[in-house]
Amino acid sequence: MIDDIPEEIIVEYNLSEKVTDDGHVYVEIRKGMYGLPQAGILAQQLLEQRLNEHGYSQSKAVPGLWTHKTRPISFTLVVDDFGVKYVGKEHATHLISILKQFYEISEDWTGSKYIGITFDWDYANGRVHLSMPGYISKALQRFGHERPRRLQNSPHPYVAPTYGAKAQYVEPEVVSTPLDKEGQKYIQAVTGTLLYYSRAVDPTMLVALNAIATQQASPTQKTMERVKQLLDYCASQEEAVLTYHASNMILAIHSDAGYLNEVKARSRAGGHFFLSSDVRYPPNNGAILTIAQIIDAVMSSAAEAELGALFINAKEAVHMRRILQEMGHPQPRTPIQTDNSTAEGVINSRVRPKRTKLMDMRFEWLLDREQQGQFKIYWRSGKTNLADYFTKHHPPAHHRNVQGEFLTRIAELQRLRREAEGRETSLAMTDIDKLPTDTQLLIARNWRIKPTTDGIKSTTDGIKSTTDGTMFLKCSARVY
Repeated sequence: MIDDIPEEIIVEYNLSEKVTDDGHVYVEIRKGMYGLPQAGILAQQLLEQRLNEHGYSQSKAVPGLWTHKTRPISFTLVVDDFGVKYVGKEHATHLISILKQFYEISEDWTGSKYIGITFDWDYANGRVHLSMPGYISKALQRFGHERPRRLQNSPHPYVAPTYGAKAQYVEPEVVSTPLDKEGQKYIQAVTGTLLYYSRAVDPTMLVALNAIATQQASPTQKTMERVKQLLDYCASQEEAVLTYHASNMILAIHSDAGYLNEVKARSRAGGHFFLSSDVRYPPNNGAILTIAQIIDAVMSSAAEAELGALFINAKEAVHMRRILQEMGHPQPRTPIQTDNSTAEGVINSRVRPKRTKLMDMRFEWLLDREQQGQFKIYWRSGKTNLADYFTKHHPPAHHRNVQGEFLTRIAELQRLRREAEGRETSLAMTDIDKLPTDTQLLIARNWRIKPTTDGIKSTTDGIKSTTDGTMFLKCSARVY
């Protein structure tokens, strides 16, 4: 309404001549700009319109995942970063040519960095290593935290159980001084900074971060001590490297629960999600999702806690299954491993205990999904259940022993990088006339084809049917 517009604006833009009979001034927005609340959705809608004209469409079920009607190419879009998977270079260049008509873009054909994560591809062994070099050192510098004199191998405090006692008692509550606003902001900044790193490449910090996050609204001096211990742990550990092995892209899950091991008689749920093979006991792989959270309700038994953890993990798995199916990887029954025979017996209809209404809801939901053919819940001993790591506050020795199940030693990544540098050096020392062309090298590096020296034809003839690769694009946020 023109009555809502300040008089000086009306005069400056001569709006009195543009007002309609109903007293409105209509404005057409043609461009987006930083800071404008509508800029994001405008850019998204415009990009979708432009790509739809050339056969690209965004998944209705998985926002951010794009595919083409006929071409073997798909990509994810995070803000202005494209992660592209393609079979045949001509399909990748097709997408690039469309984007260049409207946007300024940069290209990374090596697929070495995406959304702040560094990728080291080991095609010979069917692996890819993910890391974030320098992230922790910059965080420590930002928060003014010095490296500890003594190595800290536990990200959170550990309370040893009283062995031989008939009952284990809760840790007595200690009155601690509340932190001021600056202290609260410090806690929240540390939690947010480390949470992205932990979810991206280092799941070993998730339990500690989850415990701190429950107190960050009203932090105390004890909370600050926990944060300092977590920062000591970050400073003491080597750079985290998460490794994925080539697999059949079958989702597998380990589920576990810690009974009454949190304050106010709460229990903790843990889940380890990974991609593996369709076998009885899927072999481990790098985590694509890790669950480490406190169950809201008070559990009345260990079996109910395990059932609650199964419920939490299975709910996440429903969406994960849909994502994989949208990416072209059909899923059989998703195997979920538990180490509680009672919970497994309840789901597989071998045990029918008396249950609370809350337990009954979880039981019926899991039973329905199992009968629909979505899940296969099975029992296996606790020592093989990797989700156990995310349900308890373990001692430092346990952290050292188990880290190898989730992370790769930095020495392995450094060895891979040295080998890559050695190959480049040997090529540089070879007779220049026998070197493959730049085009051949690009194909060999990204699509696993061995370079040849007898002309480019022998290397590129099979691109359409045999080559595949990953590349990243950086697209400017300007819309015009």
